[in-house]
Amino acid sequence: MQSIAELRSACAALPQTQETFPFDASTLVFKVAGKMYALTDIHGDPLTLSLKVRPDRGQELRVTYPSIQPGYHLNKRHWVTLTLDGSVPDMVVTELLAGSYALVVRGLTRAARTDLGL
Repeated sequence: MQSIAELRSACAALPQTQETFPFDASTLVFKVAGKMYALTDIHGDPLTLSLKVRPDRGQELRVTYPSIQPGYHLNKRHWVTLTLDGSVPDMVVTELLAGSYALVVRGLTRAARTDLGL
């Protein structure tokens, strides 16, 4: 996954995903139930992607992949920023994207999950 089109497609496959630009015209934020689970700079070259992770998983990822760093302008314990330059396998990027989404959904109230059909 190295293009904005591929990223948008992957996020669109996750239920109830919304695309927003809450910060500026180039920072695309993907949300579920109004909660952010991914963000990217649509003009980035190479493309970067920030995702929510469990703290222990974030540490493991940063050791394993040099192109995964603590979340840029985010809580460094709970977020990582991936440089999508092909050094992280697509399968891992997809797994991390789904995991970020799942962490956010898991943090929603039962009523909010039910309202969204999740």
